[in-house]
Amino acid sequence: MKITRENIDNVNAVVKVLIEKADYEKTVADTLRDYRQKAALPGFRPGKAPASLIQKRFGKAILAEEVNKLLSQNLNNFLIDQKLAILGEPLPNEELQPKIDWDNDTDYEFVFDIALAPEVKLDLENGNAFNYYRIKVDDQMLEDNLEEVRMRFGQNKPGELTEEKSLVRGNFVQLDAEGNELADGIKPENVLLAIDYIKDENIKKDFIGRKIGETLTFDPVTAFENRHEVGHMLNISHEEADKLDGNFNFTITEIENFEKAELNEELYKKIYGEETEITTLEQFKAKMAEEIAGTLAHSSNQKFALDARDTLVESTDLSLPEKFLKRWLKVTNKELTEEQIEDDFVNFSNDLKWQLIKNSIIRDNELKVTEEETVDLAKQVALSQYQQYGIYHIPDERLDAFAKMILEREEERERIVRKLFEDKVIEVVKEKVTIVEKEVTSEEFREMLKQ
Repeated sequence: MKITRENIDNVNAVVKVLIEKADYEKTVADTLRDYRQKAALPGFRPGKAPASLIQKRFGKAILAEEVNKLLSQNLNNFLIDQKLAILGEPLPNEELQPKIDWDNDTDYEFVFDIALAPEVKLDLENGNAFNYYRIKVDDQMLEDNLEEVRMRFGQNKPGELTEEKSLVRGNFVQLDAEGNELADGIKPENVLLAIDYIKDENIKKDFIGRKIGETLTFDPVTAFENRHEVGHMLNISHEEADKLDGNFNFTITEIENFEKAELNEELYKKIYGEETEITTLEQFKAKMAEEIAGTLAHSSNQKFALDARDTLVESTDLSLPEKFLKRWLKVTNKELTEEQIEDDFVNFSNDLKWQLIKNSIIRDNELKVTEEETVDLAKQVALSQYQQYGIYHIPDERLDAFAKMILEREEERERIVRKLFEDKVIEVVKEKVTIVEKEVTSEEFREMLKQ
């Protein structure tokens, strides 16, 4: 077998693979012999069919399978042995590939186009300045977060007067056209009703400022503008709800008003656990300011990472084999049209350039990701998922179990490892380039993200 490579330019090459008769002859003969021993052909006992018949029936398919197997194995080994960093996968050359004649040829030549990854010449210490935007934690931001915490941990408590967001319980009684109680009408009791869910503004307004024992008269269909909801509320069928028309009396039996949580030691323990050392409002504000700063730093780091990526992609001279890559995208993504590939190729090429730059930084700085780091990040992911549901104090054993479950999913593990490598790459960039810190308000930062 002979394999040769000819470089067309710095990023394109042609690989020729010549498979000769001596490379496959014995394996094909052995396979045909095995077929003859096992084949059950009409008119012949197993193992007694003539070799010529076996050759005629199966020879071409066996030959093609063996040649393609040799081609795949040896082409892959050649690329590894030559330590070639290629983009995409080898594609058959559309001009130089000779026609294969499985009936008459004994030697078979295959010609492939390959795309070579361009050399990355990166100089991070060239004096170029990178902006890092630090977001200021202001008083309004702190007050907004305190209010959000009070709302999140607030609860409904018995009240004397109804308010805009009150929950009320009461008894409905259906009325006739003259406003009299229907003897055989709908009379559900102990119905829970949320005032802020009422769609009709006049009815909603009439509910506010009411006491237990007061009776209101209104049309529930008009109030909620949804017969399905009304049917569920009144515990009647869809058919009955569709025909419902007219007013009901509603007598209030209970009032529950929402009260925001008090900023006290009980709340601090609920958020940070019984062992927390936070006991005063000043300590809580300081802790919250620290957490806000951490969240803002995360946003600042994300922006820096995006800006650094764009700057390095733009400033690093990387010539890509565009014609090959567009062809490869079409071959490997049959559903994509040429127009779609053209429209999105800039984004694709920038992503590819960034991947090449990252690989160069990882290689040059010998960056590694440990299992401990992977587990730690999985725990952070698990904790953030708990916190989305307002659960902040998680036992270590539960967090460990959740992190383990995350890492058992191969796709999740790969995503976490990629994130760790990306973070390490950005940290290398931060260490080697000149950083210019600029303090901005949250509003200024949001405006920058829109650009």
